[in-house]
Amino acid sequence: MVERSHTAGFLPQMYEPLRKIGEKVADWFAPKADAALGADCYEIRLELPGVSADDIDVSVQDGNLTIQGQKSFDREEAGWTYFFSEREYGAFQRSFRLPPDVASDRIDAAFRSGVLVVRIPKLQATARDSRKVAVRSE
Repeated sequence: MVERSHTAGFLPQMYEPLRKIGEKVADWFAPKADAALGADCYEIRLELPGVSADDIDVSVQDGNLTIQGQKSFDREEAGWTYFFSEREYGAFQRSFRLPPDVASDRIDAAFRSGVLVVRIPKLQATARDSRKVAVRSE
């Protein structure tokens, strides 16, 4: 099957202004994310293709998990005229409000194959969390 290109037959000069607008918009982007609940933890996954683990910062403050970073502009423009660019570059940030039942001091993050996986352990219920209170008769 052959797909027809919408850019075929148009002059590159027509796309130059659009390309420049795209570069301005691409200064920010919000990575796609999944959030899930397991038996003993919450998990957040972010798609970050083309981002280095060194360019990702994960922090927790006041019950908020914040993931931020930078995706560097990696293409060489000398000698090339781009008709369009759909890839996103620049700074990104996502924040998630954490539920009250998490152990924020044990949050773990791993980055593999362009996907950041953040695991947020749930607090373990203990016998101290629940007890029967005796009612005295006076």
